[in-house]
Parts: sequence; structure tokens; C-alpha cells
Amino acid sequence: MARPRWHQTLTAPSSRLERRWDRFVALWAALNLLWVAFDISYIPLRTFWLQRNLYPLPSVPLAVPLTFIPDITPWVDPIKGIEPHRETQAYLRQFDRLDAALGQGPTGAVTPIQRQLLAEQARLTAEMIDSNPMQASGTSGTLEKIKNRLRQRADRDSAKQAAAVLLSPAWIDAHPWSQERLFWRQQVLPLVATTYWRSIDENGRPTDHFWRYDLLLFQSVFALDILLRAIRLRRRLPGLSWGRALLRRWIDLPLLLPFWRWLRVVPVMERLHTSGLISIEPLRAVISRAVVALLAVELFEVLALQLIDGLQQLIRSRRWPMRIRALRSHQMVVSNDERELVELVRIWGPLLLVRVAPRLAPELQGVLGHALQQSLQNAIVPPGLRQLQPLLQVEKGLSRQLAGGMVESLLDLTRTTGERLSRRDDQQLELLQRCIDRFWEELAEALESGPALERSQQLLCTFLEEFKGNYLSQISRAGIEGLIEELDQIMVKGSQGPQERTDAP
Repeated sequence: MARPRWHQTLTAPSSRLERRWDRFVALWAALNLLWVAFDISYIPLRTFWLQRNLYPLPSVPLAVPLTFIPDITPWVDPIKGIEPHRETQAYLRQFDRLDAALGQGPTGAVTPIQRQLLAEQARLTAEMIDSNPMQASGTSGTLEKIKNRLRQRADRDSAKQAAAVLLSPAWIDAHPWSQERLFWRQQVLPLVATTYWRSIDENGRPTDHFWRYDLLLFQSVFALDILLRAIRLRRRLPGLSWGRALLRRWIDLPLLLPFWRWLRVVPVMERLHTSGLISIEPLRAVISRAVVALLAVELFEVLALQLIDGLQQLIRSRRWPMRIRALRSHQMVVSNDERELVELVRIWGPLLLVRVAPRLAPELQGVLGHALQQSLQNAIVPPGLRQLQPLLQVEKGLSRQLAGGMVESLLDLTRTTGERLSRRDDQQLELLQRCIDRFWEELAEALESGPALERSQQLLCTFLEEFKGNYLSQISRAGIEGLIEELDQIMVKGSQGPQERTDAP
């Protein structure tokens, strides 16, 4: 079975201590990432951490209690500069006094003290609706929930009127307090308790001491690990400077930044991967495939257009003959005195003249014989005697013999020339070099002296322009997807090949 590219073994640290340290730092970085996620989401989810209730349906007051989760707000609120709101705390204390008075009093008519407490509670409710203390904590929607529940309970259009009705002696006389207190305790007071006040530092920003714990517990460890990695890198590469060694760990920069902390997910995933705890190559392959599918068409179109436009500019240039002359040997920059073109002629000449040309003898004889027969058909046999088959057979035989003789002579000449070219001969190489230089010179002069240059430039540029319009317009993303699948198949086959050879006896 072929092993995918992302299952390749990773280069582990040299010592066991370094390996354990890398895994510890990777796990510590993962813990820091969770702490960062908790810190970022604490303010939006503070109501959940305070009440530890889950509301499956936001529009319905149905709560699923999660009492097994501890109340962490007393420890986290001071870190975020959160303090209880004075107005809402006074409202909750006043309700506790009202609940105690109504719960301990005798059944029957409402006493004057109870009337006074009910009126005070109604006044505080109206003030809370007017002042909206939830706005300070950015939870104005909480007040709307309270107002909606008051309206539904009293069946009134105004939240203030509903609060006055629910806290009136007549309503308390008609409805048992045991039921009313459940409404207030379960649907109103928990929402009021979520209101808080957050202090502001000297810079005008909300107080947040998270950076102190982050710096002391996590960033100090990350800085030490980056320094150790730079030391290990300079140990392997003694000529590497400290600046370049630290620059190679640029991916660890988000671990030391006090802002944009969500970027730490990149170095954390990289450390977990390099330490061997997880493998992110399948995810990286999927992401890179999606990116390639989106950008391959545009990237290829830009590169192809740039290449074709460059060729058109080169072709339209009036310096084209000069560039052809520059191909001569004495104008080319050649390293180690190696004449590449001459060496290619010396290698390919014998290959074509000695090995390839003799095998084409029957085909060459047929082509040359047909050409001779067409040339001699009026010279040997007159038109009036061409109806006689014996004379035509003689004409064909003569053409075949002449063609065979010419081909044999030509092949003997080419065979002899090829054998001579295969030998190392300095004078022969010099002659070949002169011939090639003369060819470039005559070609450049012919292009300069006649109309062929402008016409060739026009035709080639027109061809390239039609190529841009026809070929590039046919490229589609569906074709790119097919190419990516074909590449995957090629990579799988390539990984199967060495394994099969290894397993073979």
C-alpha cells in the first residue's frame, strides 16, 4: 500500500531531552491557545459562566442547568476589571428584603410595610428601565428580555405599567407569592444579576490584566524555547548569525505578541506537528489544493500572457538580426571553453548519419524512385507509346535502379561522414564551428536585406495573438481540478514504484 506524502517521517531532535522539551513546549503552547480562546470569549460568555445555564431556544425561557461546572467568575472578574454594578446590586438587595417580608408575613391583606416594599421595588424597576444599566456592560438585549417577560406576565403594552401591576397589593392579593417569587427568581433576577461594571485604565481602555499572566506563565517559556532553538540551529550551522537564526523562527512571532493573539494557532499547530504529537499534513494538503484550484487559472493566465507578450516584444524588436548574430561562438559567453553547439553536432551527426539514415534506405529509394519516374516519364517513353506496358515496366525498373544507386551512394557518403564526425578532430571541429557561425551570419544578413524580417515578425506576432485568444480562453477551473487529480494519481504511482522494488526479492 502506498504511503501518502504527509506520512513521511519527521526529523526528530538528536537527544531524548530535546525531544521531551519540544513536546512539553508544544503541549504548553496548546494550553496557552486554550487560555487565549477562553480569555477572548469570556466577556461574551460571562452570563453562561455566571449562571451555568444552557438555553437551547433563545426566545423561550427554557434553561438546562449545568451545575457540575464551577463558578469561575469570582477569580476571572478581577483579571478583567469587572465589578458588580451598584444599581443592579441595590435592586437585588431590595428584592431580597421584599421576599423576606412577603414570605414571613401572615396570609391575608398586605401590611403597610409590605406595601412600602412593593412600591419601592416598583420604583427601582422603573428606574432600571429608564437608566438601562445593562448598557455599561454591552448587554442592552438583556433589558429587552426583562421588559418582554414583564409585559407577557402582566399582559400590558408598557414594561413600566407591567412592573407596577405585578408589584401592586392587588396583584399580590390575587396571586400567591410562592408563584410570583418563582417568576422573579427564575426569569427576571438572573438577567439583572448579569449586569456588571468594568473599570477603565489610564489609556481609556477596559481594564485587562491577562497579559501579566500570559507573560509570566507562557511567553517567558516561549522566549526561552525560541532561544534554545536558535542555539541548536547555530550549532548545526556554525556560520549562521544570531539574527538569521532568530529570523528562521519567524513563525513563532505570534507567541510573543500581546495583540492578535488568535494568530498563535499557527505556531501552535506547527509545534504540535514537528514534535510528532499530531499530523497536519492532510489538512495542509486539502487547504493547498483548494487554494491551487482557486488561483491556478489566474496565475497561469498571467504567466502565459507575460511569456507571450515578452516573445512578441522580442520578435517586434529591430535588433532581432543582432540577436541572431550574437549566437556566434566568438560572441557567446562560454564557460570552460566548451562549445556546446559543436559538441551536439559531433554527437548527433554520427547518430543520424550512421544509425538512423541507413535504416531509411527503402523509404528513401521509394521516394526518390517516384520522383525520377515522374521526371523521366516524357523523356524516355514518348506519349504515343505510353500505352505499351513493357515500355512502362522498363521505365519503372530504370527509375528504381537509378534511385537505388543514388541512395546507396548517398548513404555511403553519409556513413563515411558520420564516422569521421565521431572521431575527435580539432580541425574538423574548427570547420564545423566556422560553418555554424557562417550560418548565423548569413541568416541575419538575409533578414536585414530583404522584406522577410517585417513579414516574419508580422506573421509570428499574429500567430501568438491568435494563440492568446484561442487557447487561454479555453482554460477552466474544471480542467484544473482534473489536473490536480491526475497529479495525485501520479504521486501515488510514484510512491508505489520504490516500495514495489523494495519488496521484490
